[in-house]
Amino acid sequence: MSVRVSTESFDPGAEVNAFLKAANGAGAAVTFTGVVRSRPDDPITALTLECYPELASNQLTAIVDLASARFNLLAATVIHRYGTLGPGEPIVQVMTLSPHRDAAFKAAEFLMDYLKTDAPFWKQETGPKGTHWVEAKTEDDVAKARWE
Repeated sequence: MSVRVSTESFDPGAEVNAFLKAANGAGAAVTFTGVVRSRPDDPITALTLECYPELASNQLTAIVDLASARFNLLAATVIHRYGTLGPGEPIVQVMTLSPHRDAAFKAAEFLMDYLKTDAPFWKQETGPKGTHWVEAKTEDDVAKARWE
């Protein structure tokens, strides 16, 4: 199990290839990569994620440990960036490895639902209308609640 919280960019494809080298005995690997979104109707020029790296790493590790136990994962990796990112840049990557696809998919969804609500990152968007903090979304809480 692995967690990385960093300001450094990462190559999602290279991360998947490295992760799959540990696929001994696995029947399924699921990967999700979240990127900075800039919509035509509400463009942004930058997304700034703030965090306390040690706290974030500890919290993400606890979430990964919870998912690993719940879904009997063979491996899981979460990479989460912070700092200022531009549209299209990868923010987060979640990878799960399991003997069966159902567990791998559910674990990836579980991890993302918990990351969206419980990971200690604060987001600020900058665009033509200025800079504003991104508010928590009710639908993220609803998504997380299905696991409780």
